[in-house]
Amino acid sequence: MSHPIRPGATLGLLGGGQLGRMFTLAARNLGFRVHAMDPGHDCPAGQVADFEVRAHYNDIYAAQALARGVDVMTVEFENIPSSTLEAVAELRPMHPSAFVIHTVQHRLREKRFLAENGFPVTPFREINTEADLRKSAEALGLPSVLKTASFGYDGKGQQKLDPTTDLGVAFRALGGQQGILEAWVPFDLECSVICARSSNGDSTVWPVAENAHVRHILDTTVLPARIASEVAATAQSMALHIAETLGVIGILTVEFFLKPGGDLVVNELAPRPHNSGHATIDACITSQFEQQVRAVCGLPLGDTALLKPAAMANLLGELWPKDGEPLWENLLAFPDVKLHLYGKTEARTGRKMGHLTAMADSPEEALEKVLRARSALRSKSVS
Repeated sequence: MSHPIRPGATLGLLGGGQLGRMFTLAARNLGFRVHAMDPGHDCPAGQVADFEVRAHYNDIYAAQALARGVDVMTVEFENIPSSTLEAVAELRPMHPSAFVIHTVQHRLREKRFLAENGFPVTPFREINTEADLRKSAEALGLPSVLKTASFGYDGKGQQKLDPTTDLGVAFRALGGQQGILEAWVPFDLECSVICARSSNGDSTVWPVAENAHVRHILDTTVLPARIASEVAATAQSMALHIAETLGVIGILTVEFFLKPGGDLVVNELAPRPHNSGHATIDACITSQFEQQVRAVCGLPLGDTALLKPAAMANLLGELWPKDGEPLWENLLAFPDVKLHLYGKTEARTGRKMGHLTAMADSPEEALEKVLRARSALRSKSVS
């Protein structure tokens, strides 16, 4: 077993968004320094990191220069070129590995990995031509979902096809990118499991999260998910098995569809902390971000126990009025609701600007509380 990387060391981070910001804050609480790389100026992670490098992710020279000044490297998101990850790994430990990220950053590679290892996925087909799409739509049936194979998140690059869809138009909407067609999955709810694996071989898993989306963007998450205990145990076990099979060191999020009757289908993987795990900052003994630090450093993993049922609500850019800021004083009048803002200076429709977390005696009460608090941001008075 390799020696652990102890507090006082410096961690390198590829990615400077909100996930990187929360990772950096957790790392600094544990006594680590963080150097972050992002192409943007004044990025959320860079605002709180010890050192910020402004460079594009395909800039191998900049990434290697960053790596030389740190003890271990990690990522905040998966859309980073494999060439950059492999170059960094020549100099410092890279967790998760280039192989892991290469597998999950492309939907076809991800689905094939899952299917070949016996994990349940919806039927799918590779789409390279309009003829592929027409043949696959006939084989899988309509409705179905057409996605770009690469660089998709928050519903980007996705379109639902039904019997009235012009398949030629749908194919052209891929913009010349390779696609994947997935059979439509009837489901009762969407849920996710976040787990961690350390370089020393330990693993942990959080309670299953129940997720609700609006316009393909996560809107709210409830912990624990309101599902049968045996279904929750199956989801947790499957997530840990996927992480082990893939060889993840760090955090892995597994998104599931729960079908009528209780069967689970894996939708997507993310080899890093996830929006549906943000409530763990306030509601669990160890957050997903602190656990990422522990895992990539080979330190003992923390307890993932849920302190109380909790709910998280995203704050998107449309909450910001054109002429100012949301009514923060209204929100902060809810003394038991926690506000997390990401340091983004420009609010845009659909952009994640922050989130709220509330805890209560039941998931339903926590969700009602966090939604009331969010609605107060646009109210003239507090309810």
